[in-house]
Amino acid sequence: MHNISNMKKALVQMNISYSKDAFFDKFCAAFSANGAALLPFCTREVSDLFFALTERMLEINRSMNLTAITEVEEILVKHYADCALAAPLFAEGARVCDVGTGGGFPSLPLAILRPDLSITAVDSTAKKLTYVAETARLLSLDNLKTVAARAEALGADPLYREKFDAVTARAVAPLNILTEWCLPLVSRGGHMIALKGRGGEEELSHAAHAIDVLGGVTQQVLTPILCNPFSAPSETEGSDADAMRRCLIVIKKRQFTPKQYPRANTQITKKPL
Repeated sequence: MHNISNMKKALVQMNISYSKDAFFDKFCAAFSANGAALLPFCTREVSDLFFALTERMLEINRSMNLTAITEVEEILVKHYADCALAAPLFAEGARVCDVGTGGGFPSLPLAILRPDLSITAVDSTAKKLTYVAETARLLSLDNLKTVAARAEALGADPLYREKFDAVTARAVAPLNILTEWCLPLVSRGGHMIALKGRGGEEELSHAAHAIDVLGGVTQQVLTPILCNPFSAPSETEGSDADAMRRCLIVIKKRQFTPKQYPRANTQITKKPL
């Protein structure tokens, strides 16, 4: 009995002890706590896909650094609900590029939540892209493909330059750098959608010149506070709320990006616009 008890504890620590039913309840709690716009995603079909994604991510995470967040409830809020906040911002049937997708965020959640989108996940780390591509295949996410490349290289490639209705990125780089990676990929009239944390508005103020030079204009800034229904209020509630503050920045591509952009990455990072 003692050994069985230890095994159960080990399973809990490895975050694979949830049944699909229990996961569904927690999934709905995480999404419904973060606004009415996320309620339509609270279906069993969507939850089961996220259940499969969670199992695979945690399994691969043992040998590859995909995420530092390994508790299921934290994953539901800080990865899935966080990405879902941006899901309603994409136009129906949009061609989307996810720059610096890393472990598949936000591309994998978006592919699940918005099967109408056609998503290209881009990253320079081929190993992580292999994980993303294999996960998409295992989950039958036919609307997601991967490209191993640097964003600035794609931005200069006629096959990709200004070919996407929307380009998104989450936790990749400061906005004044990120805009030069992303805006050259956005078609005229399309949008760049940056998923930022609590410093997003300050980053936006520093990126105003870059946005203008690259042909963009800030269209919308949303500042929701990500709600975690699984955590009890604490004495540090104010600082906790600040840490959970999000900033979704929508930039419209009003004109073509000048042909000299994007520059070489050393110039982009060392001398941002």
